[in-house]
Amino acid sequence: MQTLVSQLTTTFVDDAIELVKGFGKIIVHIATAPIERIASACDVGGVLARRQSARRLRAMMKAHRPRSPWQRSLSPFASLHYLT
Repeated sequence: MQTLVSQLTTTFVDDAIELVKGFGKIIVHIATAPIERIASACDVGGVLARRQSARRLRAMMKAHRPRSPWQRSLSPFASLHYLT
């Protein structure tokens, strides 16, 4: 049985980790927003929109399969891989 102190500590640490992840996502979004705007302005043929819709479809199909944290990229610009 866990003690109340260890349960509170675990909950606090988990919440702190999620808070840091949330701030990280906000910072990455702010940093990559100008790049996204330039990319969408330069996308004359609609290639990026098709790639994004295909990626969303693949993500929905993979949604039932759990992913480990090691499979995710640690790069803050990993979401911009389709620009290369």
